Amino acid sequence: MRIDDPRLPSSPGFWRSPLRGPRFTSVLGLVLLVGITLLFVTGLVSYAAYNPDLSPVNDQTPDKGILGFYLFAWPTDPHWLYRLTQGLHVTLGITLIPVLLAKLWSVVPRLFALPPARSLAHALERISLLLLVGGGLFEFTTGVLNVQLDYVFPGSFYPLHFYGAWVFFSAFVAHAVLKVPTAVRAVRERGREQGELVSPRPDAPTVSRRGALWFVGGASLLLLVTTVGQSIGGALRRTALLAPHGGADPGSGPNGFQINKTAAYAGIDAAETGAEAWRLVVTGRTGTVRLSRAQLLRMPLHSSALPIACVEGWSTADQWWRGVRLRDLAALVGHDGDPPDVFVESLQRHGAFRRAALRANQVADPRSLLALYVNGEDLSPDHGYPARIIVPAAPGVLNTKWVARLTFGDL
Repeated sequence: MRIDDPRLPSSPGFWRSPLRGPRFTSVLGLVLLVGITLLFVTGLVSYAAYNPDLSPVNDQTPDKGILGFYLFAWPTDPHWLYRLTQGLHVTLGITLIPVLLAKLWSVVPRLFALPPARSLAHALERISLLLLVGGGLFEFTTGVLNVQLDYVFPGSFYPLHFYGAWVFFSAFVAHAVLKVPTAVRAVRERGREQGELVSPRPDAPTVSRRGALWFVGGASLLLLVTTVGQSIGGALRRTALLAPHGGADPGSGPNGFQINKTAAYAGIDAAETGAEAWRLVVTGRTGTVRLSRAQLLRMPLHSSALPIACVEGWSTADQWWRGVRLRDLAALVGHDGDPPDVFVESLQRHGAFRRAALRANQVADPRSLLALYVNGEDLSPDHGYPARIIVPAAPGVLNTKWVARLTFGDL
């Protein structure tokens, strides 16, 4: 067969959809230009929120090298910051799926075009396109699977998604530099379309290109409506039909709000959390103290209204927490001035982040608590009884449940 045989995908005549064309592809590409840039930025922000410079405690991604240039101490104000940035990251990623798939469909003929490279510029474009397609499918697939199924990957999700994001975005930037001027020109121009994406012998149209764009936009809107409620909460949570933490709250009463890990999943032994057995071990500059829950309750107690916000994009409304300030616990072991970082250890036996670290600025915030109560009632076992961490603007996994030990000082 000849290369231009219409029975081969390398031939322009093989692709007969009348929808393909520069303008259709360009509109989708410009939407992705804005959306994916915002996705990348909010993804980096999420990674910074985990404080991965506190290696090897929170750092799930080895050998970052220059890729860690943007890391900084995550702020505690506003207290809903992570709820906003990660909710935007996950919701936008899901909403863009129809746009991404339509864009990939619109450029499929280019993946089969022969010869593979007609010039150096064309070769660079083809390589960026392959990395773009592969990277985009990988990032969106791993992200959706992590949101829907939670930790289904060999090893840690974080390095896979982190390195994949850099590969994908590098190809995305290279492709954008090459194609944005052409895309803008194609959107502005009117009249008969020409180019390699236009079929030389198109089938009869069943829908217009404008209708196809409306269809893609409608699919994105449907995903938005059935997902965003898990981040906003309240009555809108019930509309999040496609989100694992959508729908009604899992229970009623003061502890009846969303959770990620149950006590049973984490392997918590009720005998270890009872009043006679459980002790909080606090270590710092002047030594170690061991505190029962009754002793903690005799210390000054403070309240904070804070949400739980997780990497999967879901969050709760503000809950009313009450407990001992972390900075007061630091003062018990010799850190009377500015408190240092703290290393937190949990009783949990299964799942990620059995240990976590918090920055000094998080410890110092007066709203950061070792919480003993929520909404006026003892913590339930699933919410971390006998004690848990709650810190403003921190990712949910850093709000460690079933706390057993706090170590203040250099990590």
